[in-house]
Amino acid sequence: MEEDDEQKRRRLKLEEALEIQSLRRIITAYLNYPDASEEDVRRYERSYRKLPPVHKDLLSHYPLKFQRLRRCISMNTHFIFSMLQAFEPPLDMSQDLDLSGDSHAECAQKDHLASQGINACSCESAPVRIPCCQQDGVEGSNDTCRSPVLLHANKEVDMESNHQSNAGSHPLSSIPTKQSEEYSGSAMADSNDNVSPSGQHWLGPSFQFNVPLVDVDKVRCIIRNIVRDWAAEGKNERDQCYMPILEELNTLFPNRSKESPPACLVPGAGLGRLALEISRLGFVSQGNEFSYYMMICSSFILNHSETAGEWTIYPWIHSNCNSLSDSDQLRPVSIPDIHPASAGITEGFSMCGGDFVEVYNDPSQVGTWDAVVTCFFIDTAHNIVEYIEIISKILKDGGVWINFGPLLYHFADMYGQDEMSIELSLEDVKKVALHYGFEFEKERTIETTYTTNPRSMMQNRYFAAFWTMRKKSAAVQVPLE
Repeated sequence: MEEDDEQKRRRLKLEEALEIQSLRRIITAYLNYPDASEEDVRRYERSYRKLPPVHKDLLSHYPLKFQRLRRCISMNTHFIFSMLQAFEPPLDMSQDLDLSGDSHAECAQKDHLASQGINACSCESAPVRIPCCQQDGVEGSNDTCRSPVLLHANKEVDMESNHQSNAGSHPLSSIPTKQSEEYSGSAMADSNDNVSPSGQHWLGPSFQFNVPLVDVDKVRCIIRNIVRDWAAEGKNERDQCYMPILEELNTLFPNRSKESPPACLVPGAGLGRLALEISRLGFVSQGNEFSYYMMICSSFILNHSETAGEWTIYPWIHSNCNSLSDSDQLRPVSIPDIHPASAGITEGFSMCGGDFVEVYNDPSQVGTWDAVVTCFFIDTAHNIVEYIEIISKILKDGGVWINFGPLLYHFADMYGQDEMSIELSLEDVKKVALHYGFEFEKERTIETTYTTNPRSMMQNRYFAAFWTMRKKSAAVQVPLE
């Protein structure tokens, strides 16, 4: 028994060390954003200097464009560093990471980084309660959101850029002096120039390490996702994707009780807008997200936004392709388009960080939810059959599963990596759903985009599957043909 306890302690210590290591990597990717972006601009400048004089004369406005790009990068960096400064890590980031003492550490570390996972036990770890927002420095007042955001420390896995390979490593160079002093130092000045300890020692350079360039690409992906969820420019996409879901929920639960509202789970909640909109309808809504890139950003917008339009970002500056004009590429976007604290959410709104399978494949979750909403989510699975099985388990008898999205399986093209990936056709997905006790009520195809620049010359479109399925009472599994 003593040996078993010792092995368990060593295992938990290793898991925590791996989680800290992965979270540091994500923080470093965010911190590396300005340097990686500056290197891009320098590359543009080098190409421009190679032009013959007659061609340079035709593009005499380019040096000004490069300076404008730098100002846009600076504004994005200000938002990112403000977000990091507000982030409260679920673990002690100042811990010394020594993985050499465990004989299994090297193998575990390779497996861990291969999946970019944070291998912690989500159901056993206590949630970190973060106020949904603060207003006038008072927590829990009537002017704040009525429930905390619950963050469970767990896994970070790849998101939209999972098809990309690690094409190289970009060392973290020094953060510009002014930004370093403001965001990574031990003190910050308030609006009255009073200096106070920041407490964010984990942002210091001693806790950072080299990250692949693909990690910085994920930061750029987050900036585009912000537009989709929290900007007026993303309204068209939200209307295409979220509105059918919200209308269906409103129809299926017409007489919602304020005293006992129906409970809806949103796996793959991303930056939290859909979960918030469901809460505004009068549901107890919980978003679930496993990407720390997403969780850090959603927590900042939900918890720390003081007004609508508080921040300005430039989401389209990192692509020179398919631009109608420089002004389109360099145009600003204001966020958030609404103030989350004033959005009229239902008490019980929360965000739960962790891998969907690990968090919800737990006996305590069986028959808990009246509705499960999956939007651009089910194709993130290593094993989509397991996703469907868990959705069936956690729904109450008669509960509904509303799905919207394509089948762009995220692990389908992980060449050179032995990643499990079960890639079913839509027809097979439906057969599996019937096996786990679902019956179709509605089904149609909806055309939509995903984090697309609305002014780009290239518009990738999905013909997304939208359905409502109901879990039969006393669900009976039917054999697959």
